[in-house]
Amino acid sequence: MDHTVYWAFFLTLLAGLSTGIGSCIAFICRHTNRKFLSVSLGFSAGVMIYVSMIEIFFKAQKSLISQMGTKLGSWATVGAFFGGMLLIAIIDKLIPSAENPHEIKTMESSETNNHQPKRLMRMGLFTALAIAIHNFPEGLATFISALQEPNLAIPIVVAIAIHNIPEGIAVSVPIYQATGSKKKAFYYSFLSGLAEPTGALLGWLVLRPIMNDSVFGLLFGGVAGIMVFISFDELLPAAREYGEHHLSIYGLISGMVVMAISLLLFL
Repeated sequence: MDHTVYWAFFLTLLAGLSTGIGSCIAFICRHTNRKFLSVSLGFSAGVMIYVSMIEIFFKAQKSLISQMGTKLGSWATVGAFFGGMLLIAIIDKLIPSAENPHEIKTMESSETNNHQPKRLMRMGLFTALAIAIHNFPEGLATFISALQEPNLAIPIVVAIAIHNIPEGIAVSVPIYQATGSKKKAFYYSFLSGLAEPTGALLGWLVLRPIMNDSVFGLLFGGVAGIMVFISFDELLPAAREYGEHHLSIYGLISGMVVMAISLLLFL
């Protein structure tokens, strides 16, 4: 493996382990900073939507057209794009809503839940499992993006990391309240985040023998679909739920502007 693969895997690892940041925030802060989370999640959505629709989709299309011709390559790109959305939608459908990482959770709401230790422990463990399953395709998406376009890697990793922070809170709070152990709470939160680099590694090992421009194009199209779905299904609803409507939109537009400028700087 060349240094690009190692770099892509390292960035995916950083993005996944940001669930640990959420866990630490849950221990330090007694209350959720809703306005900050609202702007941050909106910002992440803006970054991911812009880079997916403006950059990744068209790079996938260019790669597939060069291999399959204009008509078939264009159809393949669109198919891969919506295929990525379908993959995440199926995963979400299979995860019970109570443990789904897309369900909004805060420190305050967790504190007002039933305080039975067994129930809280079950909630935390199932949330960790759900997030781990959900993070597999996210990890592959982050890894492929970093591998194919290293100049896109940093903003994408930052966006994924921001959206992983509330997931870390969702895992650690119920486990901490059930056990009284910060160590256990952080441990399970940390493990759920490891699913992201694991998904990247397994996906790469499976796909590496057949990797060519066509496979890269299909993967890149799927990555665009995954990121757009995550933004519309998770990040924007969460941003609006945590704060005022306008804050999420300001964050969204700011993310798009930052992403646009970062791409222009690499021209």
